[in-house]
Amino acid sequence: MSSISEIRQEYTKATLDVSGVAKNPVNQFNAWLSEALKAEVPEPTAMTLSTVDGHGKPSARIVLLKGVEKEKFLFYTNYQSQKGKELDTNPACALTFFWPELERQIRISGISARVDAQTSEAYFQSRPRGSQVGAWASPQSSIIQNRTLLEQRVEEIEKRFEGQKLLPKPHQWGGYEVTPFEFEFWQGRPSRLHDRIVYYWKDGNWIIHRLAP
Repeated sequence: MSSISEIRQEYTKATLDVSGVAKNPVNQFNAWLSEALKAEVPEPTAMTLSTVDGHGKPSARIVLLKGVEKEKFLFYTNYQSQKGKELDTNPACALTFFWPELERQIRISGISARVDAQTSEAYFQSRPRGSQVGAWASPQSSIIQNRTLLEQRVEEIEKRFEGQKLLPKPHQWGGYEVTPFEFEFWQGRPSRLHDRIVYYWKDGNWIIHRLAP
């Protein structure tokens, strides 16, 4: 087995230049997402959500993007989870998409806010019933003694809502929308001379620059 330090990958699939990107980074994101979908990239909407707690301690995890509406990025979670508590304490966060099949990465920095209850409930009830039950049963991020406890909670919820196709949304579950103020689009290039295009929101406009790799 070779050393991790010896692993190499040359990136040669595409290029990226300021002259060829959209003036609005959300449009550029949507174009790249469409290409990822067309290329059948596994889990193209999976993104790393990075948060910071009230003491400056960072944490990150993978969540799924569930919409881009009015230039805001939507995802859903349990508000009592670690990420939910951290976002409520410090709404600043970052989203990172990595599509190695296309040799592309997108980094987004923004400010989060809870979406309204009606939007959250509509999405919640569009999920498979098993996912609805799971959201009710799981005290997300809490310490539990064993999986048996979780399975018992699922049985209890199934009995409680027996015969109901659509469950009401739990009060502790819902969505967040992230309003971005910075984007970076990264396209892998040979010899680690990657293309990096950054957008900054300043004085009501998106400012575009190239960054050195």
